[in-house]
Amino acid sequence: MDMVAAFVAMLLVVWLIERRRRGKGSGHADVAAVALTALWCLLCSVSGAQSVVATLGEVARNLAWLLVVLRLFARDHRDETVSPVRPVLAVLALVETFQLALVVLVVRFADIPAAVTMIGQLSDLFHLLMTTGALVLVHNLYVGAVAGQRGAVRWNCLALAVLWGYDLNYYTIAYLGHMVPDELVALRALAQGVAVVMIGIAARTGGSLRLSPSRTVAFQSLVLLVIGIYLIVMVGAAQSVAWAGGNASELVQLGFAFVTTVVIISLVPSARLRRWLNVVLAKHFFQHRYDYRAEWLRFARTIGRVDANSLPLHARVIQAVADITDSARGLLLVPGEGGTLVLAAQWQWPTMELPATAMDPRALAFLERTGFIVDLDQVRKGTDHAGEAALMPAWMIEEQAVWVLVPLLHFERLVGLVVLGRPALARELDWEDFDLLGVVGQQLASFLAEQTSHAALLEASRFDEFNRRIAFVMHDIKNLASQLALLARNAERHADNPAFRGDMLVTLRNSADKLNALIARLSRYGAGAVPVIEPVDLGDVVRTVAARCNVAIGREQVFAIDIEPCRVLASRETLDQVLSHLVQNALDATDTALGVFLGTRLYRDHEGAWGVVEVVDSGSGMSADFVRNRLFTPFVSTKPGGFGIGAFEARELITAMRGRIDVESREGLGSRFTVRLPLAPALDVPDLLPALKAAS
Repeated sequence: MDMVAAFVAMLLVVWLIERRRRGKGSGHADVAAVALTALWCLLCSVSGAQSVVATLGEVARNLAWLLVVLRLFARDHRDETVSPVRPVLAVLALVETFQLALVVLVVRFADIPAAVTMIGQLSDLFHLLMTTGALVLVHNLYVGAVAGQRGAVRWNCLALAVLWGYDLNYYTIAYLGHMVPDELVALRALAQGVAVVMIGIAARTGGSLRLSPSRTVAFQSLVLLVIGIYLIVMVGAAQSVAWAGGNASELVQLGFAFVTTVVIISLVPSARLRRWLNVVLAKHFFQHRYDYRAEWLRFARTIGRVDANSLPLHARVIQAVADITDSARGLLLVPGEGGTLVLAAQWQWPTMELPATAMDPRALAFLERTGFIVDLDQVRKGTDHAGEAALMPAWMIEEQAVWVLVPLLHFERLVGLVVLGRPALARELDWEDFDLLGVVGQQLASFLAEQTSHAALLEASRFDEFNRRIAFVMHDIKNLASQLALLARNAERHADNPAFRGDMLVTLRNSADKLNALIARLSRYGAGAVPVIEPVDLGDVVRTVAARCNVAIGREQVFAIDIEPCRVLASRETLDQVLSHLVQNALDATDTALGVFLGTRLYRDHEGAWGVVEVVDSGSGMSADFVRNRLFTPFVSTKPGGFGIGAFEARELITAMRGRIDVESREGLGSRFTVRLPLAPALDVPDLLPALKAAS
């Protein structure tokens, strides 16, 4: 194993020298340290790890690596700013050079076994002092580096930690046991080889290769370290009992094993112990308390989970904040009437009883203005950072389980307040907690604001639908009122005419039927809903509409011409309503001397066969811009007192019957409205084939 480590080190020396020749290499100290490590491995392989020459080689190796540590400190000039660095290195080098004196003493008293043993103990002790001090320097080298420099020294520090960390354990066992197992000697060479490889990685990457273990791995490593310490304590205790001897030694060993087993069984499953280890790990092993990637992924899973078993959004908001601080319960308060805060949701806190008004308007205004995260423990101790102490309600102060208040702000408006319960392992919050809770609070506020906006939009949509129904009804009532008023005026002149009276009765009956149908249709409006679709004789509907309009105006001004027989799929009542509106609009736009013409025909295109109704007038017409942008827009009308609903309603109803309306118009010439509806299947389809062929 020593030969393999020496070979790897020599290869690295050659590679480093070649890199230096190309101007990319490391300093002289690195090359010298790796070269001396290779030489020491060769000496160990040839003469043994305990030989005099191997000891001299180890001293040279350690001094070279101490020089490398000084160079790494000098990289960002910390050897000048940290005054103890140079003296500590000098002391460690002096301790290491004491090995030379001990080598001389071993040679001088080689024939006295007791003296050799004592000198070996001193040598092991000096090795322990040197490796301990060197590891402390390596730790300070990495931890004290600025964020931008840590990547540059990471692999070097890791290599030195492996090299001297193994030596620390090696010499500890040698000092305590007065001997070293052969397996540890062989593994020591493996540790040197691993350290050399890491030095090569550092030289190759220039420190850019990042090694950043997750907090989970670090936590598990800490647990393994605790287990290792426990094993060492167990071995030491057992050895002490064995050295004590006597009849009670076996009983003491049994009692010690029983007590430690009980302690392990009680502590290892403890969630409190795991939380404590997490806190210790975050404080002493990481620059930041939180693993932000893991926290954000958990936050996204909590908020984004929507399935049959998921909690309501308000409860998930509480859980998302509680997960950050390991709180097991919480409340959500939201603004209520009069600017107060009221309870909106509870998460795992069913026993908590709140007053109807959880917080008064002054507290809401304070939280909205400052966004201050309130630590109730600080308030209970009398600390008042921003005037929050006087605003906290009595029930929060008296309830010791209430721990932290996290405001949820959306565009400087408070949309909620999360009240966290005290976790199993309470701690004092620091700047990192406040920063993370503030960011999470803003994100959660946006979710709550989005839900509120969505609910308001749905409510507004329902009101809009209701208003549209009323607008349609008012428009239809207006048309009926106009027809009845016109009928009443004509009745004054033609009341003695029996034919007129008959037509008037028919018109009144139709108007009453329309009013009743209008009332019934109120419950069917919405998304263009229409009555049952059935085959309808298009020509018959056109003739009925024309006749009714002529009766209402008292003369023949609506002409049903060019009526081709065709049956379409439609609702007769709805189609009658649409055509009546189109005819009424045409009459309003046409001079009394001119007429409005209705006609039907068959039409076929690539979409299928259609029945078509055309309403043609010679009135004032409409501009292309009006037809394109305003004709079918609700509440836009060119007629004084008009609702601007008729054309929009007509198009919606025709669309609901799977048809369409097309418009052609020229200002001063008139307009043509074309209503197209799908042709109904009929038993006499062969009789329609000639007409369809002609239409196509």
